[in-house]
Amino acid sequence: MATKLGEKEIENALKNLPGWQLTQGRIEKTYKFDSYAHGVSFAVRVALLAEKTNHHPDSLEIMWGRVKVAYVTHSAGGVTPLDLEAAAQVDALA
Repeated sequence: MATKLGEKEIENALKNLPGWQLTQGRIEKTYKFDSYAHGVSFAVRVALLAEKTNHHPDSLEIMWGRVKVAYVTHSAGGVTPLDLEAAAQVDALA
């Protein structure tokens, strides 16, 4: 089981993940796209990554020209290194 990180640990780690922020006990980022279709395509790639790594976003919200991705490890009761790793992998997809 992954270990829940403290707020300071998360904030320090987020310095290496531009655009990600700690909000309501989870980390999240909104990506911008020039069309709805590009956002949907990105969201599908995020979903496929989640299946491959067996670590799924808490939320994957598709809006026109934007996709919000959020992570928290519910079994640990907060953000864990798994969430930070997933965030970095999602950034690599963008």
